[in-house]
Amino acid sequence: MNAFLPILRGIHGVWLREIMRATRDKGQLLGGVSRPLIWLLILGVGLNPYFRGEVFGEVRLVLPYSYLQFLFPAVIVLNIMYTSIQFAVSVIWDREFGFLREVLVSPMPRWAVLLGKVLGGATAATGHGTLVLILARFADVTLTLPQVVQAIGYMFALSFALTCFGVVLAGKVRSFEGFGVFSNTVILPLYFASSSVFPLDPSLTRTQLVATYPEWLIMLIRANPITYAVDALRGILINFNQFPPAYGYGLVAAGCVGFFLWALRSFGK
Repeated sequence: MNAFLPILRGIHGVWLREIMRATRDKGQLLGGVSRPLIWLLILGVGLNPYFRGEVFGEVRLVLPYSYLQFLFPAVIVLNIMYTSIQFAVSVIWDREFGFLREVLVSPMPRWAVLLGKVLGGATAATGHGTLVLILARFADVTLTLPQVVQAIGYMFALSFALTCFGVVLAGKVRSFEGFGVFSNTVILPLYFASSSVFPLDPSLTRTQLVATYPEWLIMLIRANPITYAVDALRGILINFNQFPPAYGYGLVAAGCVGFFLWALRSFGK
């Protein structure tokens, strides 16, 4: 146990460094606040009348929830995705300026350095996701304390998996500019093809779904792991699932382990 204490202190030191860096980044904090406001205030309010109820005499009942309620968990996941994957910029920064090389030649194991950085990124991403929870009343979402605790725990696991994924991406890209373009080409398609901004009506049969949506879109949504991540959080916050919640929990758990091991292979190369 005593031999493991220096490693724990090292992990804590790396984690604390990432937290301090995240709190000093005013641009990232501004994005974490403005992004959900724009999505909920403009997209959520703007499309809410067309999602449910009667519009110009035509009934368009989609789900027993308002669009703001349906969109609310998805905006949390969007905030987490951006913060987690953009965190990998710090990996490129440390690599470019030699800090990563100095840390990796220390007695601290490589996995411990990576764990400290990922925990720091996951903590920051969870914080950005938690910022959106403050808007729950605005979205007409009533949360109990157990729901909030469960949601934050799930958000941290999702943040951990996505931060590891961001480190994997950082290993493939060597410049800040290239990573910005590359990350957006990953985040936006994954998000929009996850049934995050429109529902796959669970009351429809497979034949009705194909008649309502293009088959290629249904295949993309069902093959997208973010679909199940958003759906699991939606089940926690508004008690609505389009798929079995175990799919989301299982994929997030597998992502934590799988992406961490994948990131470890390329970390520091």
